[in-house]
Amino acid sequence: MPGMSDDARRTQRLELDDQTLREWDALVLHSSPEAIVLDRSAFYPGGGGQPPDHGVLLWGGVQTRIVGARKGEDLELIPDETDPVPPVGTAVRGAVEEGRRTALMRTHSALHVLGGVVFRDYGALVTGGNMEPLTARMDFNLTEVPPGFRENIEQACNAEVLADRRIDVRVLPRDEAFAIPDIIRTATNLVPPGIPEVRIIDIVGLDTQADGGTHVASTRQIGRIEVAKIENKGKGFRRVRIRVADGG
Repeated sequence: MPGMSDDARRTQRLELDDQTLREWDALVLHSSPEAIVLDRSAFYPGGGGQPPDHGVLLWGGVQTRIVGARKGEDLELIPDETDPVPPVGTAVRGAVEEGRRTALMRTHSALHVLGGVVFRDYGALVTGGNMEPLTARMDFNLTEVPPGFRENIEQACNAEVLADRRIDVRVLPRDEAFAIPDIIRTATNLVPPGIPEVRIIDIVGLDTQADGGTHVASTRQIGRIEVAKIENKGKGFRRVRIRVADGG
């Protein structure tokens, strides 16, 4: 942003280290009706198919609703256009909307379970994916749908949920991360070449992937994974649509 030094633009990304954090204190580094930058933030800005968080900033008895976030020169929070914005230097209390974040964490982890199961059982790579809270889709390079595919992957995914596998987060040097077998299970490597460190999401015993999103701590916290539909998206590509429900 014009007029801001490189040091001033660096927001500490709290959600990358503590995915349970929902409230925190921060200072405003930049403020405009279009974007607010804080020195510390737990708002996930979106990426990897996961949409951004929503929430609020509280300051001086005023509430500013945050309707999105994005990565620009720094992490930019998008205020509701009808709300006042805090001036630069204001101390604020940030809060992420609990229901949306937790639903997206469950959904993102469910997609990693799905991807791990389909790779393990059918050898198929992911070609795309997207999610909203508790609904998602993942595309695979499957030339045909094997008999019983829908029922088999739903049963296998929920067996992994019930296994209560731990979901660990690690940050590794790039060379060390890429030494892990099958660390990239997408048909295209989406990790930028200049990134020196890679964040790893490890569903222990099932799936280890480079990923920047937010996740629950264990597979049992996902709930039940329902395979809603299998779609043909052209030669060699199949789309799996899932829903995430309560209960394991």
